[in-house]
Amino acid sequence: MLMLRTMTVVRIVLSQAEYELLRRRSKTEGRSKQEIVREALRAYLLPDRFVPDDPLFKAFPRARGRRGTDRTSERVDDVVYGSRR
Repeated sequence: MLMLRTMTVVRIVLSQAEYELLRRRSKTEGRSKQEIVREALRAYLLPDRFVPDDPLFKAFPRARGRRGTDRTSERVDDVVYGSRR
């Protein structure tokens, strides 16, 4: 099933300083002003937030060595890249 994206035109009023900032960013990055505004809106309206109570972060217990030091990542590196010892 092909989903078509519909676009809606939104008219905004910017101060001369805001427009100049947008124009410069557009020129510097080689992107359209529309693209930059849409990206800024998404970043503001859908922020990427860390939620410490998310069950994903509590689902798996950390592996501990005999001395209580977590060396799992070092052991994985040894397996993947070879032992350095």
